[in-house]
Amino acid sequence: MARNGDRTAFGRLVKQYQRRVYAAALHLLGNHSDADDATQETFVRAYRALDNFDGRSEFFTWLYRIAVNTSLNFMRSGRRAGRLGQHGGAEAAHLGGRPEALGMAPRDPEQHHELSREMRRVVEAVASLSPPLRVTLVLSVVQELSHRQVAEILEIPEGTVGWRINEARRLLRRRLAAAEQGPDEISGQAAGDAPDASARARGKRSREERGQRRPAGDPT
Repeated sequence: MARNGDRTAFGRLVKQYQRRVYAAALHLLGNHSDADDATQETFVRAYRALDNFDGRSEFFTWLYRIAVNTSLNFMRSGRRAGRLGQHGGAEAAHLGGRPEALGMAPRDPEQHHELSREMRRVVEAVASLSPPLRVTLVLSVVQELSHRQVAEILEIPEGTVGWRINEARRLLRRRLAAAEQGPDEISGQAAGDAPDASARARGKRSREERGQRRPAGDPT
């Protein structure tokens, strides 16, 4: 068994969980270099601490706690979440992203070509969240863990998990909307400007202006 220092058994565990640990690190740290380093350090720490694993929790819960703490240490050490490359967002999504969890699933085939670009924006927006919100969202949405599992990994109440996820999604939607629409439109809507009514008013003014400019005798 891996707990008894069996390198072969531990190697199987690495193979089983490496992809998911890397996906979590990539979403948390925002760049491939740090994600690679954090993944490697996670398994080194796990191997050294195997004797301390008492089996009271599931192995992956114990391993993910190490992965999260390792990634947080990277953040505290002065490393900054970087921008992913052109295909980085799509790769991160492929490694475990769930756009439908954020209401981003394509509604028809024509929208599929936009998904990679949109996911890259989402990954960058996730990187802008505070570490507690980012970690909780990644474990829940990207890793598809239950609230109970996330609570065990982060050692927080389940209610806190739910609040963090809702808050993270709220901030993501606001930031993505701001990036898509621009600050002026967001400010207008936040002030209670109804977009449909505003558009109708602009259309009415435009028709009136065209009527004023219409040459005499024009039947239309």
